Amino acid sequence: MPEGDTLFRTAAVLREVLLGRDVTAARGRPGGAALGRVVGSRVVSVEARGKHLLIGFDAGLTLHTHLRMNGSWHRYRTGEPWRRSPARAVAVIEVPGMVAVCFDAPTVELMDTAALAIHPALAALGPDLLAPEPDLDAAVARLSAPERAATPIGEALLDQTALAGLGNVYRSEVCFIERVDPFASVGALARGTVRRMLGTGARLLAANVSGGTRTTVHRSRPGTLFVYGRAGRPCRRCGTLIRTRVTGELPRRTYWCPTCQPEVPVGVR
Repeated sequence: MPEGDTLFRTAAVLREVLLGRDVTAARGRPGGAALGRVVGSRVVSVEARGKHLLIGFDAGLTLHTHLRMNGSWHRYRTGEPWRRSPARAVAVIEVPGMVAVCFDAPTVELMDTAALAIHPALAALGPDLLAPEPDLDAAVARLSAPERAATPIGEALLDQTALAGLGNVYRSEVCFIERVDPFASVGALARGTVRRMLGTGARLLAANVSGGTRTTVHRSRPGTLFVYGRAGRPCRRCGTLIRTRVTGELPRRTYWCPTCQPEVPVGVR
């Protein structure tokens, strides 16, 4: 599933293509969103909210997409061959000279813009860590709610109702940078520790929104990560072999260093 920085960049690219332009043609997949309703209207906004992308039209409608694991947005010049089969297109928006195409996204819905405030998924989103001034205190409060006390922090960081933007790569990297056992329960961690983790997550997201290969180690070493994808390789800090485990309701792989991120004893904060 794309991370928040990926959606931020996607929105920036689509904004260059679509914003302020009139829609000359639009279509969804058969039986899907009735995008023909936006033909003749003007694109007035393109924004990312966490891992959701919203394209607003002056006709009072908004296209909402969520890419999940396999979806992606592409941009093409009019007449340029697409890099994927047209059969995989779930949303197509044409403006003079350009075409924006969404492939394979499972969530594609056209709705009244006024209804965004009550959309179940959007209304439930936690504070966006890619906001200009992310509300870390609110995110900490949501993460520290009693119902999440027993949740492993590595899983809680992926809960978009607590905070929006972090994905599988960043949850492993944030836990490593802050020397936190990803399997420690949220309730076993001091609030100050949780806040530092969210601050680190916000910093990493912001550092990667400009594009290029995602990097968490140092900008002078593009594409380098501390632990994600490095199972069996030596820790960049201590040399211990990085470990990995599949966990969570949606099975995802966590990476960590058992030396730099020791287990938190029960009852110790």
